[in-house]
Amino acid sequence: MLTPDFLFTVANQLAFGSWLLLLVAPNWRWTRALVLRGTVPLLLAGAYVILIGYQTLAHPAAGAGFGSLGQVAALFREPWALLAGWVHYLCFDLAIGAWEARDAKRRGVPHLALIPCLAATFMLGPLGLLLYSGVRRFYRPVAAPVPLI
Repeated sequence: MLTPDFLFTVANQLAFGSWLLLLVAPNWRWTRALVLRGTVPLLLAGAYVILIGYQTLAHPAAGAGFGSLGQVAALFREPWALLAGWVHYLCFDLAIGAWEARDAKRRGVPHLALIPCLAATFMLGPLGLLLYSGVRRFYRPVAAPVPLI
């Protein structure tokens, strides 16, 4: 049976594997296919939609809402909503990490300079984005070659 704990483990492993690919094999074809082109982030997004729908329809949390911190706390007391919130984090942080990697390649940012940004994005989301925003300012986009016609 699919439980919130089991799905939490699956989502974490999927996200962690994707982050490992970004960190250690950024140019590998499977990294490009699964992470950089958005396959795994979109899979997590789909899982989020299913989870939040299931939570809303099958397991509504009493007193839950988004109008106050207390309402949000009531929402996250429901395990399915908490899982949906966690998958939301995994999805968005990985999408930002994939963007950082694509943007760094386009700008010629050395991978060693990108690694701390990716690690921070993986662990602390917005801090990593802020760090990468600082790093990327030192690099201008590499001009794309003009296609021969």
